[in-house]
Amino acid sequence: MELGLKNKVAVITGASKGIGLYTALQLVKEGAKVAIAARHNDTLEEAKAFIREQTGEEILTVSADVSIEKECERLIEEVVAHFGKLNIVINNAGTSSANSFEDVETDLWHSDLNLKLFGAIHCSKFALPYLKEQNGGSIINLTAVLAKTPPAQSLPTTVSRSAGLALTKAMSKDLGKYNIRVNSVCIGLIRSRQIESRWQNEMPEATWEEYSREVGKMIPLGRIGNTEEAANVIAFLASDAASYVSGTAINIDGGSGSAL
Repeated sequence: MELGLKNKVAVITGASKGIGLYTALQLVKEGAKVAIAARHNDTLEEAKAFIREQTGEEILTVSADVSIEKECERLIEEVVAHFGKLNIVINNAGTSSANSFEDVETDLWHSDLNLKLFGAIHCSKFALPYLKEQNGGSIINLTAVLAKTPPAQSLPTTVSRSAGLALTKAMSKDLGKYNIRVNSVCIGLIRSRQIESRWQNEMPEATWEEYSREVGKMIPLGRIGNTEEAANVIAFLASDAASYVSGTAINIDGGSGSAL
């Protein structure tokens, strides 16, 4: 399938590793021009070298803290100054923080919402004029499957991610008139450095495949998802192949979620 990503310009936040990095790789393979943002220059340079090694192509890296509004503005301006346009915004920046309600201090509420919710709001706001100039585009907000059915001991993450789902739906209604599509990807159990650390701590004698199958006993598809599998779905939503998909939230969880 031709995705129609050639020469499209994408910016991905929180993309120096994990799903963001592999999404950048997939977009580059499809012919897109890609900028990635993260807070630390060292991990950005590692990501840039990885993309170059895999594809022979160069990407733009921008050190930015998207929990700060002015940093979001600078990020978007640097991307447009470098590439001359912007077509795709992937709001991926985030961390996992899971606590009971009574254990979450005010500062943690603020930092979590600033990064995951307001980061997406501000990056999208500053990107909007440039997407309109291109007569349309795609905004993708990464959230979590548990945002749809928050369990105990999941705060503040599930609250900020649930707000991200509401943001996605509302934005899709407002921006559709500009041919701008807005969707969410809800992440379940996907291979990451955090999951790999659990593997080494819990079953150091096991191969990854053995560990994945053991943990996957609670997942209908029977295993932990691969990072590339999440990246493939995100690339599809960013592309012209998904030109009539907007306002939806797609689970990437092997069927483990309790909500559609």
